[in-house]
Amino acid sequence: MTEHAFTVVALYKFVDQPDFADLKAPLAEFCCARAIRGTLLLAPEGINGTVAGSAQAMRELVGWLEDGNIFGGRFRGAEIKYSYADAQPFHRMKVRLKSEIVTLRAPEANPGRQVGTYVAPEDWNDLIAQEDVIVIDTRNDYEVALGTFANAQDPGTVTFTEFKDYVASQLDPAKHKKVAMFCTGGIRCEKASSYMLSQGFEEVFHLKGGILNYLENVPEDQSLWQGECFVFDERVAVGHGLRIGDAQLCRACRQPLTPSDRERPEFIEGVQCHHCAGEENAAKRAAAAERQRQMELAAARGEAHLGEDAKAIAERRRLASKAKREADRAKNTAG
Repeated sequence: MTEHAFTVVALYKFVDQPDFADLKAPLAEFCCARAIRGTLLLAPEGINGTVAGSAQAMRELVGWLEDGNIFGGRFRGAEIKYSYADAQPFHRMKVRLKSEIVTLRAPEANPGRQVGTYVAPEDWNDLIAQEDVIVIDTRNDYEVALGTFANAQDPGTVTFTEFKDYVASQLDPAKHKKVAMFCTGGIRCEKASSYMLSQGFEEVFHLKGGILNYLENVPEDQSLWQGECFVFDERVAVGHGLRIGDAQLCRACRQPLTPSDRERPEFIEGVQCHHCAGEENAAKRAAAAERQRQMELAAARGEAHLGEDAKAIAERRRLASKAKREADRAKNTAG
C-alpha cells in the first residue's frame, strides 16, 4: 500500500455539552501544536469536523478526544472516518462555536433522544433493494450531481435546512412506511432520521458512517454507488476505496466539475464553467481570472498560493446554487 503524507479524519458525535465553549481554546492549541489543519465545530449538541495532519498527530488527537480529562470521555465512540492525502488538504486550523454541529433549525430533531436505525454498509444493498423502501439522498444538489445511489430520491436542496420543506411537501408518514437515508459521513442523515421520527414516520433507517464508510468497505464489483462522493476539502471528491476522484472545482463559482463538465465549450480553466458562464457572472469571472493569474505567477516562482477556506467555499457554492435555481425558476415562470 502506498504511504501517504497526510491522514484525514472526519468525525462527529451528538452529545449534550453545555460547556462546549470552554473546549475551544484547548482544542485549537492541541491541534496547532501538532500542525493539524482543518475545521472542528463545537455546539451544545456535540462535535463535528474534518482535520488532517501526520499519522502520529491524528493518532494523538483521536486518543485525546476519546480519553482526555478535559472531555471526560464524552467523545468516546464518536463516528470517525479515516482517509488519506498526498498533500495537506486544508490551509489553516479553525475551531468554531456553533448553535448546531449540522444546521437544521429544528429543535425536535435530537439524535441524543431518538434516532433512526443504523444500517451497516454490508447490509445497505439489501435494504435499498426492497420495493417498499424509499431511498433519500439528504445531501445538497451540487453534491448529488457528482454521484449517488441508484434510484435514490434527490430533494434538490441548496442547504440542509430546506430538508424540512422537502419532507413536508413530498413525503407522507401514512404512505412512506420505510425510509432509508444516506449522506457523506452519516451526520446529516442521523439528524434527518431524528427529525422524521418526530414527524410521525415509523421506520427510518440511515447508512452508518455514510457514503465514505460504504465506499471503503463494500467491494466495487458489489457496489450500487454511481459516480464520485463530494468531500469538503481540496480533494474535491473520492471514489471506491476512498481513492481521490477526477472532479475539480470551478474557481469562479466553486461548483464541482466532472471530466465531461470540463470538456464543455463554456469551460475556461480557472475562470468559468457552464454553471457560471452567463453575463450575470461577469464580475465573478473577472475575479477568478485574476486569481488564476496569481496562482500561475506563484507556481512560476515555486510558491504556494493559498485558496479559500472551507467555510468561504461552502458559502460561495451555496449562493451560486441558490442564484442558479432562482434563475431557472424565473425562466420557467416566464415560459
